[in-house]
Amino acid sequence: MLRTRIITALILAPIAIGGIFFLPPLGFALFTGLIITLGAWEWANLSGISGQVGRVIYAGVVALILYGLLNVPAVAVFWLALIWWVACFLLVRAYPRGSETWGNLPARALMGLLVLVPAWVGLNYLRTGTLAFGEVSNSLWAILYIFCVVWVADIGAYFAGRAFGKAKLAPRVSPGKSWAGVWGGLAAVGLFALLVSLAAAASASETVLLILASLFTGFVSVLGDLFESMLKRFRGVKDSSQLLPGHGGILDRIDSLTAAIPVFALIITLAGWLTGGHW
Repeated sequence: MLRTRIITALILAPIAIGGIFFLPPLGFALFTGLIITLGAWEWANLSGISGQVGRVIYAGVVALILYGLLNVPAVAVFWLALIWWVACFLLVRAYPRGSETWGNLPARALMGLLVLVPAWVGLNYLRTGTLAFGEVSNSLWAILYIFCVVWVADIGAYFAGRAFGKAKLAPRVSPGKSWAGVWGGLAAVGLFALLVSLAAAASASETVLLILASLFTGFVSVLGDLFESMLKRFRGVKDSSQLLPGHGGILDRIDSLTAAIPVFALIITLAGWLTGGHW
């Protein structure tokens, strides 16, 4: 299993890095759209669509929605995403209560749109903007930064959880996660944001705002992970698919990012750090 995981990671890493950081805007949109469409194929199963034809149709509908959103104001999508993730917090907190309301196929299929579509909009919105923060003027740094926030949060949560993880975060959803992991992950994110601010020669106000934005984004990324875990538990599956040998599915790798990307994009837009972004 470990060998399979390593081989898969070695193959996927250069593809992901090249697709995200070296493609032109149109190529980037197509590349990220493919990832989201594959994630939609997996979400169809979480929705209760078990047949391959139905799953492909659902993925195709999501792809068409992505195309149809090319001229929709991105910030409106981000506000919708923020409202959605607040609702997700309540759903995860209440689980399994309330599942009789959202557990039907149409509701879960709609959930997939609210999770996947804003993430794609956020990535491409960031890709076409200019980041005006400290000494930074390249929007690709914003994309790299949000990826790093999620990775740092995961690493901090892993070590803090192993060392101090007695109080469980959401045992009915994901028994392995603890409150110590959450606080450890957020502490790591706060330190990372401070170091980035110093490296970018940011002002004091920019530093404080970046730390707060990063902490909130890090917390939301945990929620993205928990929400997918809740759907998998309700569906009775361990992984979203087996597309990535040794790693599960696409959704298992991007669940935290689907929540973090649109929220962070909204924050830095409201802060005036992302200029020239268009949709």
